Amino acid sequence: MIEKRVALVTGGATGIGAACCRALAAEGFWVGIHYNKSAQKAQQLLDEIKEGFCLQADLSEREQIDGLIDNLKDAAGRVDVLVNNAGLSINADILSMKLEQYDAQRALSRGFWYLTKKILRQFMMRRNEGRIINISSVVGHTGNAGQIPYTMEKAALDAFTKSLAQEMAGRNILVNSVAPGLIDTEMTRSLPEEIKNKILAAVPLGRAGRPEDVAEVVAFLATRGSYINGSVIHVNGGLYGG
Repeated sequence: MIEKRVALVTGGATGIGAACCRALAAEGFWVGIHYNKSAQKAQQLLDEIKEGFCLQADLSEREQIDGLIDNLKDAAGRVDVLVNNAGLSINADILSMKLEQYDAQRALSRGFWYLTKKILRQFMMRRNEGRIINISSVVGHTGNAGQIPYTMEKAALDAFTKSLAQEMAGRNILVNSVAPGLIDTEMTRSLPEEIKNKILAAVPLGRAGRPEDVAEVVAFLATRGSYINGSVIHVNGGLYGG
């Protein structure tokens, strides 16, 4: 078993997830970098931070999550912090979106639920401590045209946070959400320019955020913030008053 604190970051190879891995490594964590398809980027990040390991799994598949848990036991033997960051954004309006696309979005949300359940049971509840940090989004509170399934899942993730925080009360396991606004990542760069410009015009700070802006809050929740529980912390430059 690893003696250092261990943090698992889903979708940790790129964007906000990679920034979280760097920030948590800087805080002294042994970092599990989860990825699905970005094997090369995950390895490059591990070579950079050095303190950690890589794990592959498709979080929409229950069997692969079970395998991820087995690999976690072998690689670290503990998980002190879980950052549910992995994301999928399918951009289409309700009339043009296919049912299969909608189902893909829902499958990832189911995976968050199942992975969190397994992490709690196998690791955190046995030690009677832990931190769970869910990366949601401002659009879960405001909505966003052309992203109905995505906004639904992000809103649900914040509701999951609040409910799980109550279920874990008394077990020294804190559960919070971080809700980014417009952050400069590969995912947001794929948004149509007119949508990005519309959002950017509503940001009082006048710029998109950096992945590091989100990671700083995640690192704080992972290491400090001992009286913050069941909260949604907005990191959005004042977008929509958040």
